[in-house]
Amino acid sequence: MLTWWQYLQAWTLLDIPASRWIAAMLILFITIVCRRWLIGLFHRFAQKLAARTETQLDNLLLEVAEKPAGWLLYTLGILATLHVLNPPADIFPIMPLIDQIGRVLTLIIGAWFLWRLIDGLAAYFRARAAETESTLDDQLVPFVAKTLKIFTAITAILVVAQNMGYSISGLIASLGIGGIAVAMAARDTIANVFGSVMILIDRPFTIGDWVKTSEFEGVVEEIGFRSTRIRTFAQTLVNVPNSMLANMVIDNIDARARRRVKMRIGLTYDTTPQQMQQAIEGIEAILTQHAGVDQQFKLVKFDEFEDSSLSIFLYYFSASTDWSEYLQVRQEVNMQIMQLLESLQLDFAFPTRTVHLEQS
Repeated sequence: MLTWWQYLQAWTLLDIPASRWIAAMLILFITIVCRRWLIGLFHRFAQKLAARTETQLDNLLLEVAEKPAGWLLYTLGILATLHVLNPPADIFPIMPLIDQIGRVLTLIIGAWFLWRLIDGLAAYFRARAAETESTLDDQLVPFVAKTLKIFTAITAILVVAQNMGYSISGLIASLGIGGIAVAMAARDTIANVFGSVMILIDRPFTIGDWVKTSEFEGVVEEIGFRSTRIRTFAQTLVNVPNSMLANMVIDNIDARARRRVKMRIGLTYDTTPQQMQQAIEGIEAILTQHAGVDQQFKLVKFDEFEDSSLSIFLYYFSASTDWSEYLQVRQEVNMQIMQLLESLQLDFAFPTRTVHLEQS
């Protein structure tokens, strides 16, 4: 009489003993249970680390590793299940293919983990960069993250191709042979990448700055690998190659600490010297007393006898660089000057011509 173990060995399905089927199902069940236990363990560790440590890097590592670790456990469990089943090679010659698929999936999961890690570190360092006064790190973090992602993707593709049986040595050799051709074809792209690096290092402008060149004027929205996006005041979007932008003369309007006001006031020729002196002193007092006017430097001078007016030159700066506040300061100063000249009974001059007729 057969024992239960002998019976399991004797009964087969697809030429695989029942004992192997039972062991394979048991391994698959353990894999599912272990994955749930592993995810719970990640969560518990994250809660303990959050309570014990101030840095968020350890929690970040656990967060980005959770899903890849779960799928890696699934992959290893399925591989172990298939190896325990070990179907006959003459009926199901699939084990070499299964092993190859397992290696490829493991590499893809590893690359996925690195991709998630780069995203997580980029988010962490972006938050840290936002706390600093410098804007270089705000632009450098996305730049480095994109570079690492591209490197990770290319490396993963090459390693997966090699594990699938393709010879990457020939590909690398062909890249060496065709390097000159590729460099010639991609010279503009390479120049743009180096241009973006120079922009990040020299910092002629940062994201959000109002810049002006001989060809366009607007606000910088994004500094990319190839080009910089600038939103014009007509709300159009200009994409400027970084290689061109690095060689342009750029006027960074927002880099100034204050905004200049330069103007002239023309009075009529019937203005007396006493009235002119009162007007100059009154305008100087207006600029001195206004809270929105920068007091470091200002000029109010009667400097020109023009064709139709006596010209007073005004030169001062607003304390704020904000455009709206700057216009508000100009408006308030101009209104006070009008009131002053009205109180002095002075008139603004405009282009006139007096014709004298001589009667013979």
